Amino acid sequence: MASQLPEPIVEQTYYLNMGPQHPSTHGVLRLFLKLDGEYIIEADPIVGYGHRGHEKMAESHLYEQFLPNTSRMDYLSGLLFNHGYVAAVEKMTGIEVPPRAEYIRIVCAELNRISSHLLWFGTYIMDLGGFTPFLYAFDDREIILDILDRITGSRLTYSYCRFGGVAKDVDDEFIRATREFIGRLRSRWEDYHNLVTKNVIFIHRTKGVGVINRETAIRFGCTGPVLRGAGVAYDIRRAEPYSVYPELEFEIPTGAAGDAFDRYMVRFQEMEQSLRIIEQALERLPEGPIRGRAPRKVRPPKGDFYFAVESARGAVGFYIVSDGTGYPYRLKVRSPSLSNLQVLTETLSGTLVADTISILGSVDIVVPEIDR
Repeated sequence: MASQLPEPIVEQTYYLNMGPQHPSTHGVLRLFLKLDGEYIIEADPIVGYGHRGHEKMAESHLYEQFLPNTSRMDYLSGLLFNHGYVAAVEKMTGIEVPPRAEYIRIVCAELNRISSHLLWFGTYIMDLGGFTPFLYAFDDREIILDILDRITGSRLTYSYCRFGGVAKDVDDEFIRATREFIGRLRSRWEDYHNLVTKNVIFIHRTKGVGVINRETAIRFGCTGPVLRGAGVAYDIRRAEPYSVYPELEFEIPTGAAGDAFDRYMVRFQEMEQSLRIIEQALERLPEGPIRGRAPRKVRPPKGDFYFAVESARGAVGFYIVSDGTGYPYRLKVRSPSLSNLQVLTETLSGTLVADTISILGSVDIVVPEIDR
């Protein structure tokens, strides 16, 4: 009797849709995963579910009318996008900004950066199963929202910058509350590190997980904490200095391993550097006007113009083509989240499905910024 041959081993792969309603994606993002058991073979981030056509809207709006749109892209870095847009138009038209307005812009921008990082911190830890740090982070973030609400009239989608300055001056109460917040947040670092950074569960969920090395980050055009976590000290505030950043002292935190833990630590260290920037800006805040001389209707000369700033997620560039009218002929926004997201096509390959949440959260994307 012939011996029975063993049945050939057949590879069992299947597909999993994570999103676009999965809570950990924090927006309508769909990850299409090809799996071999618990391991990811291929990952395809699919965007476009919430496209709103901001760039196309710019073509039918005056430069002044487009101001509120800027904070509807990355709504967590609304002030930073708002600042980038007005600075781009000021560069095009040669509008000068008074020193006091420049310092006010930087104070508000760095508060907004901290606010964004605190929200990321709280939601990231909650995605990994920790609830208490979320409450701590939002408690601190609420103070920033109150401070900014006092002069901007908004708590999230800010439209505070104006061509040539800002909409409203800061007062003694704003300065007092900001300085008080600086002391409060510094007193919380120990709590945050005891709760999270030293937590053995968090360490196992992030150390060595989702490694993005220097070469991969550069190849995909990553910026912000994702790039700096990979060991590249690139920050627009230093690489292409703007506003009053050249006058202020601060460091650019970087990682070494390029894993989720490094990206976490970079953002934490960035919050302390933002506090340093705010302190110096308040100390040097000059007297004077908050608005320079700007035409009622901006009409930049014909040509192509580009200006970039550093948002909480990386480099934001405004490329504007002017035809000499009061309407942009073309406005293109280079946003950081799209490049940072696409690196996951390589990063997720070979990782466990269980680690997808940790890796995606550590990149910190804002989907509406991608779906402009």
